[in-house]
Amino acid sequence: MNLDSALSTFIEESRELLGAMEAALLEVEQAEQKEEMINAIFRAAHTIKGSSGLFGLDHVVAFTHVVESVLDQVRAGKLDIADQLVRLLLACCDHIGSLVDAVASDEGGGADDAALQQQAAPLVEQLRAYLAPPAAPAFLPATVAGPGVERIAEDGVHTDYWHISLRFSPEVLRNGMDPLSFIRYLATIGRVVSLATLPDALPEAAAMDPEACYLGFELAFDSAFDKAAIENVFEFVRDDCRLGILPPHSRMSEYIGLIHGLAEEPLRLGEILVACGTLTPQELDAALNLQCETPHQPIGAILMEQRSVRPEVVDAALAKQKQVKDKVAQESSSIRVDADKLDALINLVGELIIAGAGVNLVARQHQIGALQEGASRMAALVEEVRDSALQLRMVKIGATFNRFQRVVHDVSREIGKDIGLQVRGEDTELDKTVVEKIGDPLMHLVRNAIDHGIEPAELRAARGKPAQGCVTLDAYHDSGCIVISVGDDGGGLKRDKILAKAIERGLVEPGRVLSDAEVYGLIFEPGFSTAEQVTNLSGRGVGMDVVKRNITALRGSVGVHSEDGVGTTVTVRLPLTLAIIDGFQVEIGDSSFVLPLDMVDECLAFSAEPGHDYTDLRGEVLPFIRLRELFAVEGAATRRENIVVLKHAGQKAGLVVDTLLGELQAVIKPLGKMFGKVKCISGSTILGSGEVALILDVPQLVSQACARAPALNDN
Repeated sequence: MNLDSALSTFIEESRELLGAMEAALLEVEQAEQKEEMINAIFRAAHTIKGSSGLFGLDHVVAFTHVVESVLDQVRAGKLDIADQLVRLLLACCDHIGSLVDAVASDEGGGADDAALQQQAAPLVEQLRAYLAPPAAPAFLPATVAGPGVERIAEDGVHTDYWHISLRFSPEVLRNGMDPLSFIRYLATIGRVVSLATLPDALPEAAAMDPEACYLGFELAFDSAFDKAAIENVFEFVRDDCRLGILPPHSRMSEYIGLIHGLAEEPLRLGEILVACGTLTPQELDAALNLQCETPHQPIGAILMEQRSVRPEVVDAALAKQKQVKDKVAQESSSIRVDADKLDALINLVGELIIAGAGVNLVARQHQIGALQEGASRMAALVEEVRDSALQLRMVKIGATFNRFQRVVHDVSREIGKDIGLQVRGEDTELDKTVVEKIGDPLMHLVRNAIDHGIEPAELRAARGKPAQGCVTLDAYHDSGCIVISVGDDGGGLKRDKILAKAIERGLVEPGRVLSDAEVYGLIFEPGFSTAEQVTNLSGRGVGMDVVKRNITALRGSVGVHSEDGVGTTVTVRLPLTLAIIDGFQVEIGDSSFVLPLDMVDECLAFSAEPGHDYTDLRGEVLPFIRLRELFAVEGAATRRENIVVLKHAGQKAGLVVDTLLGELQAVIKPLGKMFGKVKCISGSTILGSGEVALILDVPQLVSQACARAPALNDN
């Protein structure tokens, strides 16, 4: 086994488990059904502890064991999962994350890191306060049951022994565990009356992995110890096995539940029923003999006719078999792929698109029919490959949104406010690169909404609002973009205060009339802040300008809508992907430009009064920009100019061009740092001829054109 690879897997999975643990802790207080969430939190801590032990990370095991002990008390109903305990467990999650990060960055794993030890000490002390009596050590029976459990129900299975159903995972041997050693250890606290080995998962010899475990076991076990003591036998292998334990004289319903909890291998119905003790092997043999005489009759029907088992048991077994088949089919249809491999694939697809465009150009120039047909067919296939490859990079934004549950939870308590987070559109998909880069801007916006947007509880009560404030995260698709909004139900932005501060700083000339959007846009200026005092969260004016700069770097735009006393919403628009787009090519003189096709609404012949920068679009005023004038392209305009109607954020504007060249697939190439400040250009692409065409920034073009709209409407 490659230990370096295994350690990397441990680090990745531990971080995923900590994320799931944190999410469950944030939701458990408000959840109606807390039991399953508590179990999930416990399993996450337990899995991290067990995995850490395999790599000799004793300091991680020691700390996580104390956390697990407290969670075990919660799971047993001895502790309530209240706000104070949730905050402590969240802090413990952070510390475990720090320990895992130390393992990732240091070969020693941070075991001797004094800072980490100092951070752990108060947490352990607080955790032990919840553990009044010390937890019983593993592998030592906590209590001994009385002499026999005299509990025989009407529908009980009359066996005097414990029934243990055990399925080891295929990885148990690779993890250094001997399955039989645990079964042998059972003999130290009782007697193994019978043991059935179930080989259903054993593959053909050619497909067998000698390092994998394929066997399952059903045991009849005689012991005076309780269930907790039997479970402790399997303490260090709980994450590598599925364990089901039924006490003597259990109810039939419990055996049905055991059928549902059996291992994933699709056991035959008869073996399931024998393994669970619902019928004897002799009864099974008789049923099988009878089935040979009536081969078309299912064994379940035969067993019910003989009254060997109850109908509900057969139904449960059959349902389990169907569930297993469905799960196996689902698992076999998915695979994990390294992100770097996806990036390499996208790059190759981009080069294929450029090469295909070159072939298509040659075919058109030489007017070779067969070559044109082949090039057209190849272009269609390349487009399908492109769409499939890009789809692989698309991820849901819900994981990013859920990170802010913790932010809202911690920050609201830090500043003494009661604030909740509402998430919508978490299933909206966008490129993974965009997801990775949007996290920090959203963090600034959420923290700003908490600190500046939501009013104190007293002021909210005076305004007739609920005591708990609400921050909303929403995402949806619109015109080839993803729109992410961060809203709050607070007091809204103070327009007059912002404008006065801008005039004071010289950002706006006194007496100048600004629209609401222009005033609210001032909050994104570097160093701009209207806060009366500086806090740990805000007041220095170094947050919102970073938000706009980062979003602009992603070829996105940001806008603000606010209503006094109602709240503020910051809307971010981003491209779905940063790699390949469907484009629309236009030409000015000898220069080619590309527009994102999703933002092109329609094309029409140019018509406008001389000297006017607007035209009549079916009774609607359409402002336009002359691309030749914008980029100072030399030469006279063609006799038949065209207007490309663009749409963005509910607004429309026109772009006057010489020639419409049609659709193409554009591989986006970023501009160099020298051109980072150039307006109305968002990137470049390589055409089939090898020439470079600039990709136009539609949001900036529409904004620039619509800025004249109020004056036009006044006229």
